[in-house]
Amino acid sequence: MAETNELPDAPAVAREIFSGDAWAKAQAYAELLAGPGVVRGLLGPREVPRIWDRHLLNCAVVAEAVPEGVRLVDIGSGAGLPGIVLAIIRPDITVTLLEPLLRRTVFLEECVEALKLDNAEVLRGRAEEVAGTRLFDVACARAVAPLDRLLLWSMPLLVEGGRLLAVKGERAAEELEAAGDALRKTGARRAELVTVGRGKVDPPATLVRVFAGRTGPAGERGGGRRGPGGQDKRRRKRRR
Repeated sequence: MAETNELPDAPAVAREIFSGDAWAKAQAYAELLAGPGVVRGLLGPREVPRIWDRHLLNCAVVAEAVPEGVRLVDIGSGAGLPGIVLAIIRPDITVTLLEPLLRRTVFLEECVEALKLDNAEVLRGRAEEVAGTRLFDVACARAVAPLDRLLLWSMPLLVEGGRLLAVKGERAAEELEAAGDALRKTGARRAELVTVGRGKVDPPATLVRVFAGRTGPAGERGGGRRGPGGQDKRRRKRRR
């Protein structure tokens, strides 16, 4: 129904989070999601009233966990959440929107062009296909797959010390506990829960942050002895 697809006004906090030039781009992206995004089946009509609260703001606060000037890959980008939002709010980073489905990559390319996101690119493919050809500092994913599968997809894409930021909900701790085998298999150095967006979004967003070990053969990433959850027990120098 027409009224179902009506985009609500942005909450006041959105103007604070999307400051400067990011504000106009965030508004334009919201319109793209509510219009072509719904028509093409990338977003359900019932999600339109929640575009700001549930989607744009929830993704924007992920930027709190993203270091400056990094190369970031958004695995299974879909409609561009969180990748496009991060490209909007963080012009200092470069974002690769990795997506295997053609209809989604077409939409993503149109968004990148319409929003004039010079720091974003669209790459059609699966994470398994890209592994070994590109390396990134940060991998992020939202509503793509359980954590154990995300680890298998993301760790080969990361430089040593790079990090996976998996946007998860109330089951984040449960997923992290269940991913013990995948953490060990991929040689992850450290895994932890991180809360972002306190005082900005309600509820705050929960991330599972996993640091990658040293690149090596399958099952040997990171090397050394590891404790529960794939932690490397050796003393390490602090990274900047």
